[in-house]
Amino acid sequence: MNPTSALVVIGNEILSGRTQDANIRFLAQELGQIGAPLREVRIIPDVRETIVTTLTEMKARYEQVFTTGGIGPTHDDITAACVAETFGVPLELHAESAARLKAHYGTDRFTDARQRMAMLPRGATPIENTASIAPGFSIGNVHVLAGVPTIMQAMFKAVVPKLQHGAPITSRTWHALGLYESAIAIPLEAVQTRFPGLDIGSYPFKESEERRGVALVAKGADENEVKLAAEQIRALIEAAGATPLEGEPAN
Repeated sequence: MNPTSALVVIGNEILSGRTQDANIRFLAQELGQIGAPLREVRIIPDVRETIVTTLTEMKARYEQVFTTGGIGPTHDDITAACVAETFGVPLELHAESAARLKAHYGTDRFTDARQRMAMLPRGATPIENTASIAPGFSIGNVHVLAGVPTIMQAMFKAVVPKLQHGAPITSRTWHALGLYESAIAIPLEAVQTRFPGLDIGSYPFKESEERRGVALVAKGADENEVKLAAEQIRALIEAAGATPLEGEPAN
């Protein structure tokens, strides 16, 4: 069995619509490649009780939990303190992280606000941040990453060697123009029944008013089963009177 992963996106700005999240897709793809598929995403506000309750539940349910957002220098960056509370440990100045931040900014510019970025739960391991300097951190099965996409991606790449890995998730896609879900719903369900370990999906698309159809995807950790299911998907498209085209549609 592949290890399971979950993501908690923390930030009022995401829920209000002020900021569009750009991290979910990246993490879903990267975790699939290392065989630790993303099984759930929750988007929650910068509220202490909500963060603690959500993390307590998620870390018990999934083998790996990632958070994004809320680890900067401002008053609403409360993720580190909430993670400490979740694990029942104090939040304290991490000496090595503080030294690196101080060397980076200089003594005069290592302000109280910047010191907040070196406050980690006791026992946490810093995650290196090559995009800037302030670290993320790991504690237990929780990995705390920044919300800014470029920084989050740098942190994720740094922590990948320490994560649980499994068989990479592979996928095959066939699509067809002029095909509608109602025409293939029953045979597609039969494919899912024959391959219960795979995710079989149907995704309508529209390239233009004249070019619309459905993309059918087989995805999973067993490459041979994915290949077999994809062949059955191709056959059911033909049986529905459409022309199967391999891969994703243009748009």
